[in-house]
Amino acid sequence: MQLSIVIPLLNEEESLQELHDWIVSVMTDHGFTYEILFVDDGSSDASWDIIMKLAKGNPNVRALRFQRNFGKSQALHAGFGQAQGDVVITMDADLQDNPEEIPALYQMIREGDYDLVSGWKKKRYDSVLFKNLPSKLFNWAARKTSGVRLHDFNCGIKAYRKQVVKTIEVSGEMHRYIPVLAKNAGFTAIGEKVVQHQSRKYGRTKFGAERFINGFLDLITIWFVSKFGKRPMHLFGALGVLMFLIGFGFALYLGVDKLFINPFSRLITDRPQFYIALTSMVIGTQLFLAGFLGEIMIRSKKEETRYVITEEMGINTTTLSHSEQP
Repeated sequence: MQLSIVIPLLNEEESLQELHDWIVSVMTDHGFTYEILFVDDGSSDASWDIIMKLAKGNPNVRALRFQRNFGKSQALHAGFGQAQGDVVITMDADLQDNPEEIPALYQMIREGDYDLVSGWKKKRYDSVLFKNLPSKLFNWAARKTSGVRLHDFNCGIKAYRKQVVKTIEVSGEMHRYIPVLAKNAGFTAIGEKVVQHQSRKYGRTKFGAERFINGFLDLITIWFVSKFGKRPMHLFGALGVLMFLIGFGFALYLGVDKLFINPFSRLITDRPQFYIALTSMVIGTQLFLAGFLGEIMIRSKKEETRYVITEEMGINTTTLSHSEQP
């Protein structure tokens, strides 16, 4: 199979039929062998009924349905686990991503030797104040922090070599940083393509202003994981030793001063250096222990990406992990 098109969705009943027909038209025109994999992230509207109808009329349609809304990252993770195509395309279900971009993205992966190609919505039809400017700031910070030179990290339409999606672990809200996760996993051939952005045709956006706050917090997380995820002792241990030495230095100074220089001076506990020494040594010990416990946790337990699937359509359930079963 040449293409797997993974589409996470939440309450997109108005757009699903049109999106399906558009994708099928593009696949037919270019002669691709393909599958469309819908991942219903706990929709409360008629999205699943429409997907089942589409699956009955098109054997290339497969689908998963979550028991509740677990998030886009979990939806992508589930879709990646089921994808069978040599190239995996992700796109949103709101018709703001253009299926006409798929053939060019496929060619960049197959012939351009890219591991991942991310879309860049250079011209956007979103609110300048509430989406465009925060998005530019967010992308600038992501470039500086991660070293991945992309203009639009959060663009929904991306293309991946199959090996990439089978290797990376997308959890929490890390879907924004899949290119960074891929880079950290050793897939460094990351490209970018300007894609057409379309204004939302149906419904309203599922993301509010809080996504930018969460995005920056996740950026800090992924920076830390990238730098120290496998060696937390290198950060916490170093800071802990530094703080402890500062505190020990003040304590040593107080001891020498009291014993040999000013033995009849005021009590050590009446001097501010005593509390600086005590606080620094306590904080240093705590930081060192945090790094030590982090090392133990990394070696003893791997966090699972959890979600519960209630229904599936054309899915091979033998590939699902225990955390994915209803």
